[in-house]
Amino acid sequence: MRRGFCLQFTVYSLQMITWQAILIVGIICISCTSSPKDIARLGKLPEIYPDYIGVTIPADIAPLNFNLTDDTFDCMDVVAFGSKGGEIHTHGKWADFDMDDWHQLTEQNKGGKITLTVRVETDGHWAQYDDFDIFVSPYQLDDWGLTYRRIKPGYEVGGDIGIYQRDIHTFDEYAILTETVVPGRCFNCHTANRTNPDRITLQMRGEGGGTMIQKDGRQTWVETKTDITKAAGSYSYWHPDGDYVAMAVNSVHQSFFTGTGQRIEVYHRFSDVEVLDTRSDELILSPLLFTDDLEIFPAFSADGKYIYYSTSKPCRVPAEYEKVKCSLCRIAFDAEKGTFGETVDTLLNGPATDKSYVLARPSYDGRWLMYCVSSRGNFPVSQDDADLWLMDLKTGESRELKEVNSRQSESFHNWSENSRWFVFSSKREDGMYTKLYFASIDDQGNVSKPFLLPQRNPRKYYLEMMDAYNCPDFTKTKVELDAHEAYRQVFDNRRTDVKVKR
Repeated sequence: MRRGFCLQFTVYSLQMITWQAILIVGIICISCTSSPKDIARLGKLPEIYPDYIGVTIPADIAPLNFNLTDDTFDCMDVVAFGSKGGEIHTHGKWADFDMDDWHQLTEQNKGGKITLTVRVETDGHWAQYDDFDIFVSPYQLDDWGLTYRRIKPGYEVGGDIGIYQRDIHTFDEYAILTETVVPGRCFNCHTANRTNPDRITLQMRGEGGGTMIQKDGRQTWVETKTDITKAAGSYSYWHPDGDYVAMAVNSVHQSFFTGTGQRIEVYHRFSDVEVLDTRSDELILSPLLFTDDLEIFPAFSADGKYIYYSTSKPCRVPAEYEKVKCSLCRIAFDAEKGTFGETVDTLLNGPATDKSYVLARPSYDGRWLMYCVSSRGNFPVSQDDADLWLMDLKTGESRELKEVNSRQSESFHNWSENSRWFVFSSKREDGMYTKLYFASIDDQGNVSKPFLLPQRNPRKYYLEMMDAYNCPDFTKTKVELDAHEAYRQVFDNRRTDVKVKR
């Protein structure tokens, strides 16, 4: 008797809960289904998140959905119409455009613009903001997506870190390698060969660490530490022919501040630069890159004839962390012979200008060199004053990219395959979490207003995600990496030893 009563009560309770849920959904739907009428003009632009007003985007990018920063309204109605034709519409609590409709509209208006009209309903009354434009670039962004690491800010030990990839034409994200697969390991420095993941590296620090070299689907973990080199390779960069990888060998450390506005300082006690010949597993060294100074962040030039890198005088870190001033240099490299040049060119002198120049990234068309400038240090993501600068490799002239810089750190930049777009990480929103931004560049070096990586419901996504993005890079196709094979090689300690080329 008691069992039957309990069953009846449970069924009744479930029915009540179901009807309550239906009623709530119905109220929400009713409150956001009325059509705009008797519309009052507000005479101002909407305050939206992310700030997509006036940005330039590539056609076929994921929909630039947005929220209003003031969410006290009942319903929002948005119409987007193109200067070359086409119109789409969305109605709800945030601007949530249909994927196919958005792609069709942006493709139709390549080289034109999309004008957006935003109306809101509050207590049965409709109001309209001033229209704003989004420009659709004539330059295509043909890369499939992005790769990046997600990590908690201020990471020191432990934590759920991972390397992910994102289809930039949709909202789909895929894990490449996470700490759930290789527990207790810290990894990053993932680098594809000019966005082509057929050649990709990944470096794992600490116990059981090593450098992964994947070529044409074959995964090999190499031990790049030798009697001569002091540590495993990191901060890697591929030669354009896909046979060589330049990398730094260093030790990285973190210090955390208390009672100051600064949270963290990242520094290196030593660092040298080497090149790995992936065909013979030989390390190519130069006495000019193995000195008492710190050489770090190598990058091959577009034609593969030079290596850009940063160098600084050794300091007693962390006590003298403010004295670290990096110069930007280059050295010749002969890919046919596998040898370095005999002289070093200093392009930007850090101590002479009281600045630090790091993370040089040449565009793949050979026209530009983008780099970070800060007041000190060789790890710009931890420096609030780190900004992006651009050098014209035809003239040697440099300028600050004021179009993209903010009062917080900008760093970890990389180019699209066609060198018309770049991605970078920025802490502009809160000074702590790095997020990913895109911008375009034309033949004269003019750079567009950056826009945040789109998300389906951006405000909810970015408020709830407790990870920071770093080391973003474009990838022309989806990365295929066997995570189970990585686990086996890491924990079975399968390593290919390298030898130093004589």
